[in-house]
Amino acid sequence: MTATVTLHPGPGAGFEEPFEMLEACHQRVHRMLGLLQRLAAHLRESGADANAQQAARDVMRYFDLAAPAHHEDEERHVLPRLRQGDQAVLADRLHDEHARMATTWAAVRADLVRVAEGGWQATELDAAAARWQAMAALYAAHIEAEESAAYPAVRKSADAAALHAMGDEMARRRGLPGLA
Repeated sequence: MTATVTLHPGPGAGFEEPFEMLEACHQRVHRMLGLLQRLAAHLRESGADANAQQAARDVMRYFDLAAPAHHEDEERHVLPRLRQGDQAVLADRLHDEHARMATTWAAVRADLVRVAEGGWQATELDAAAARWQAMAALYAAHIEAEESAAYPAVRKSADAAALHAMGDEMARRRGLPGLA
């Protein structure tokens, strides 16, 4: 039921390749959302035992730390370039979805705090599982739009210097050394 949460890029994705980094983050989002769905099944079968509590903490750690940084990356580097081109409607949609994700996350996080702290009640599961599924659906549609439309559009318009500056800023904002 537990999962190791990696808050930095894997060996194949670094800040030198910012879009690969963003896509690697999407893979981690999918893994965390999968863990969230497994947590719902585990709670139904076993209740809020130690494994459930750890899984809740793992999901919270990821969505509290990595997801906001990822959304900030997109707000700073992807959405402005979409707006400069002919993709303002897509940029506005993605921006609005970031806001909805934050609101949805606040409700899901409150559920997970109760699980992690042992205050979970079995009667909460159906409503919580519906919130968790809604969050997963929102992220799935959002990621699909980014990977199929937003990222390709921005990649076409960004030269090597722009990609370098993007990766450098992303690294520095996370307290890491900038790119050489």
